[in-house]
Amino acid sequence: MTTQLFFDNESYYRFVERCRSAGITVPIVPGIMPVLSLKQIQRFTSMCGTSLPGTLIRRLEAAGDAAEIVEAVGIDWALGQIRDLLRRGAPGYHLYILNRAKSALALAAGLAA
Repeated sequence: MTTQLFFDNESYYRFVERCRSAGITVPIVPGIMPVLSLKQIQRFTSMCGTSLPGTLIRRLEAAGDAAEIVEAVGIDWALGQIRDLLRRGAPGYHLYILNRAKSALALAAGLAA
């Protein structure tokens, strides 16, 4: 099973705990989407009911209209999420990249470092 996108790993951990308590034993793969645009991610999160942590919003707002900086912030956030998820036992991760391969390659390079 793969989750919808989320930006706060505690949401994933609570979800997995509730599933396990309900007797669901299949692997639950976290769905990660690197933020590449504040407007785009705000639109996505409003549609799927997830939220952006205040810390992430402030970092993205500080980047302003500098697309490269926004992308770097989004990649950095996703790297932190993935590292934490794997360290705490997630069975892997699924990337929602919307055909933006550059972000997936940046994440792979960051994880390999």
